[in-house]
Amino acid sequence: MMRIIQIAILTLTMLAGTHKISSVESNGSWVYMYDESGHKYKTLSAGSVGEVKGFSAAFFVSQNGGWVYLFDAEGKKYKVLSYSSVGDVTGVSGETFTSRNGGWIYTWNKDGKKINTRAAR
Repeated sequence: MMRIIQIAILTLTMLAGTHKISSVESNGSWVYMYDESGHKYKTLSAGSVGEVKGFSAAFFVSQNGGWVYLFDAEGKKYKVLSYSSVGDVTGVSGETFTSRNGGWIYTWNKDGKKINTRAAR
């Protein structure tokens, strides 16, 4: 009976999408996602993710060829942006990420909307 309750709680936790990312690591053909407890909870194919550029507790950003991908904390790709419009991702923090494209620094929200532009120094 206790085992059934534990499985039910685990299932409800997974369905609720309560993971917070503490780390996203690439290793060979795989990208591993770890939660705030240090447990690996998701494994993704490196071929579909590309190069991980940065992560926060809520999402992570990767680049694969001419595309920049945004993934949620459950490992689901939810936004695809053109590398030519985003440029090089320089950092991810909280609910935003920054990129540099030529002489400009862009700040983007986690939904892929550009929220600020400034000249690069």
